[in-house]
Amino acid sequence: MASGRESLRNGDSHYPFRQDSDFWYLTGFDEPEAVLVIIPGRESGEQLMFLRERDPERAQWDGPRLGLEGARELLGMDDAFPIHDLDDILPGLMEGCERLFHLVGKDPLFDQRVLGWRNQLRARSKGQKGPGEIVSLEHLLHEQRLIKSSEEIRCMRRAAAIAAGAMSRAMRHCRPGMNEAEIQAELLHEYHRHGCQPAYQPIVAGGANALILHYITNNQLLPESGLLLIDAGCEYHNYAADISRTFPVSGRFGPAQRDVYELVLAAQQAAIDQVRAGQPYDAFHEAAVRVLTQGLIDLKLLQGSVDDNIEQQHFRRFYMHKTGHWLGLDVHDVGDYRIEGQSRLLERNMVVTVEPGLYIGAEDDIPEPLRNIGVRIEDDIRVTSGDPENLTHAVPSAVEEIEALMQR
Repeated sequence: MASGRESLRNGDSHYPFRQDSDFWYLTGFDEPEAVLVIIPGRESGEQLMFLRERDPERAQWDGPRLGLEGARELLGMDDAFPIHDLDDILPGLMEGCERLFHLVGKDPLFDQRVLGWRNQLRARSKGQKGPGEIVSLEHLLHEQRLIKSSEEIRCMRRAAAIAAGAMSRAMRHCRPGMNEAEIQAELLHEYHRHGCQPAYQPIVAGGANALILHYITNNQLLPESGLLLIDAGCEYHNYAADISRTFPVSGRFGPAQRDVYELVLAAQQAAIDQVRAGQPYDAFHEAAVRVLTQGLIDLKLLQGSVDDNIEQQHFRRFYMHKTGHWLGLDVHDVGDYRIEGQSRLLERNMVVTVEPGLYIGAEDDIPEPLRNIGVRIEDDIRVTSGDPENLTHAVPSAVEEIEALMQR
């Protein structure tokens, strides 16, 4: 398995390095230009790493490197070798192996090197000493990542607490006349002062901008009597938090805004109650859809019965995305949602987001008070042996609590 690569932003300036999630999961090593090799049963060491050696000259420019000794002492590697020796050493390590496990397709350049080593070895030994089979490591590793350890849960609780503080800060600072960019700055301030980076590009969408699901322009004036939808989170030790809140720029919900908001909140509460061990993954989405559909009928935005509207998916005009996703080292984390065509059952220490929403446009058939209202409410929920654990509970979501925080 290869580490992540540094990526040029422009000229000779790089984007901030972020380690590949799979590589980080197995190593805890946060440098580029490294390869992890695991060889079960090898007497002289099963876990090896190829990485950059320490270099005092480069350290003055870029900072210190862990080096070979650090890989052995701090990462617990059985042995470590210079990364520039990879082509000389790795083919020999494959001798006698029947199969090679590899994350095929993740890094095409590294794929070519792996195939080259394997073909070189098989050509030299007439196919007798090299791996005859290459097995994708993806499913095995990603299923393991799906169930979080106690240490991973600790990191995710910390990420959730920092992200919750940032969201509450944004609520406290929001005022009519501000720009979306100013609110984004409040989020980033809170992340950075805790040593964290954003887990993804924040969505800070005022008024009708909230109808754009992946709005990231974040540079428009906030509407004085409108809502502000924020979808944002940070990473702690590369583990992500993902929170959405919608609140009035003025600090007070209008009647129509309140009706839509409380409908989405009721849908979220019904969905969270379904995030339990043994329940199908799809259950919490279905619970949210049923509540939202009934509410859309009550608001006169849909006609007919709840069942007919769900069967014909009329609700998708106003609610077009799923109610959540896996969460972990990636915001949209790895792991299968379905097994043999069926929704998989939730297990203890899986973590999901629960994020229903409604996005009501300004078409002629929409009542005036409901036009251009976009609401999403999202929390991070851990599956337990009993009631769901809301990792992001520290951010207010009830109308009265939001208004009280904004007036404080």
